Parts: sequence; structure tokens; C-alpha cells
Amino acid sequence: MDIILASTLLVALAEIGDKTMLLAIVLACRFRAPTPIILGIFAATIVNHALAALAGSTVAGLLDSFGFRLAVALGFLAMAAWTLVPDKLDEEEDGAKPARYGVFLTTAIAFFMAEMGDKTQIATIALGARYHDVGLVALGTTLGMMIANVPAVFLGDRITRIVPLRWMRIAAATIFAILGILAIRELVG
Repeated sequence: MDIILASTLLVALAEIGDKTMLLAIVLACRFRAPTPIILGIFAATIVNHALAALAGSTVAGLLDSFGFRLAVALGFLAMAAWTLVPDKLDEEEDGAKPARYGVFLTTAIAFFMAEMGDKTQIATIALGARYHDVGLVALGTTLGMMIANVPAVFLGDRITRIVPLRWMRIAAATIFAILGILAIRELVG
């Protein structure tokens, strides 16, 4: 699978119903200013995911052994299981105050912080370790985040009634599982 395509599809599907998507909906309903929200999401995601892909690629380069590659493959399988668990927005992440920082900066900070340790960030680390191409992985995962979150900003809470979140989680879990199985097959084949 092409690096950008794999990264985009994986993150776009994993993001459906994720806490950062819920955060996008909350911000859209609260501020009703789609352009700065979308730009804030983009800024936070490109920085966060570039750092995550770099971390994954760097660690993989240092630990390019059978054990590490097996850990990455098993990590994809673990992500498949984690993706099936519904996410909910933590209350403290809705506490940003736009009067002080503005909608763009509030969104960028909230998104960057919400993405820390999130399944899409961990997936980006794993993709960076798998593909060793920070730029293409960060581009693909950021594109995936935008594909999932831009409609959430424009449609607000209506998106949760349109998109069957359960099926999106199953699709994302399937992609994670396929990547894990392919990585294991590559190790033993």
C-alpha cells in the first residue's frame, strides 16, 4: 500500500468517533467559526504527527531488529483492538477560553494536547517506524485527520447521526489488523 494512502486511510477511519473528532464538534458548536478551527486543527496535527512520525522512524532506525519489528506488528494488532473501543471527550478538554487566545490558538492548543497519547498519534508513531518516511507519513496522517475532522467542524453534532461510528471503528480496526498481519508475514516470510 502506498505510504500516503495507508496513512490517510488508517488515521481517517481511526479518527471517526475519537476524542479529537468530538473536540472538533464541541469547538464548532461553541465558536461557530469554521475557518480558524480548521486551521487550528491542521496546525496542531501537522506538528504533532510530524514529531510522532519522526519518533517512530528514529526509534525504528535505532532498533531495527526482529524483536522491534515484531513489537511494531503487534502494536498494529493492539491498535486494532483499541480502535473498537468507543472514545468520549474528557471534560477538561472543553475548558479552553477563546477570549484570551482566540479561536485558532485555542483550537491548536486543545487539539495538540488532546492528540498526545491518542490512538491516532500512536498509529502515526507506528507508521513512522514501519515506513521510515517522516514526511509522507505525517502528510498522510494529517490528511486523514483533516478528512475526518473538517466535516465534523461543518456538520457539528449532526455528523454523529449521519456516520455509523461502530462501522467506522470496525473498518479502522480491520486496517490496523491487516497492517499488523502484513508486518508479521514480512518477518516470518
